[in-house]
Amino acid sequence: MANVIPIPSDSYNLGFIGAGKLAESIARGVVKSGLLPASQIRTAHLGLGRRTAFESFGVNVLDHNRQVVEESDVVIFSVKPQVVKDVVLQLKPLLSEKQLLVSVVAGVKLKDLQEWAGHSRFIRVMPNTPAAVGTAASVISLGAAATKDDGELIAKLFGAIGKVWTADEKLFDAVTGLSGSGPAYIYLAIEALADGGVAAGLPRELALGLASQTVLGAASMAVNAGKHPGQLKDDVASPGGTTIAGIHELEKSGFRGILMNAVVAAAKRGRELSPN
Repeated sequence: MANVIPIPSDSYNLGFIGAGKLAESIARGVVKSGLLPASQIRTAHLGLGRRTAFESFGVNVLDHNRQVVEESDVVIFSVKPQVVKDVVLQLKPLLSEKQLLVSVVAGVKLKDLQEWAGHSRFIRVMPNTPAAVGTAASVISLGAAATKDDGELIAKLFGAIGKVWTADEKLFDAVTGLSGSGPAYIYLAIEALADGGVAAGLPRELALGLASQTVLGAASMAVNAGKHPGQLKDDVASPGGTTIAGIHELEKSGFRGILMNAVVAAAKRGRELSPN
């Protein structure tokens, strides 16, 4: 690690090993934000559909993963957990500490990634599915030889598809339970709110639109208003009014505890699924 070569933040080549939807979302976000031009991004795939998806916004699509590694300063592994070991081991002879390696593979720990790659200039990132619309919540953790500058470069890169936090890798199972699985909890809540609207007499399309926009607006308030969510809730709930009547029903049903239990259960399952 003695002489890690800094990667220039504006002129590096970015490569994706794996050309799936998440890799596409990241690449699109990077290009759209102006962080890197498409000409400095590459991936590899032989299937016409995936090649067309990346080529449609200017990304270079090669035939083999080794070509991607040979041409890239930052390499992002975006493959399925069950194949990542074989993929990294296959490319190991081409990987060097001149390159910054990144994994967005769910449930695979840095110590294993570093062992397979033969060096520890590695960063693990956990984004979530709203990356597809540029509103991901991503958490990054630095490997043993990754520098502060490396971390800042990757935080900036993933900042192109949402917001980024840095945390110790030991917290990643809890991150999985909250932001990794959390979008599904919110989809369930949106569906339930819409069903409630229909039960109260609203047409289905109107109910779903109102429910979705209400959740979007409330989340924006929670992020931008500078108030605790409890205060925002109190601001809506006037004495003896409609909102406090609805909140009373949620509290009687254990709404808070149900959400807390969902996060804890998903985190526990994440630990069970993680090897070692």
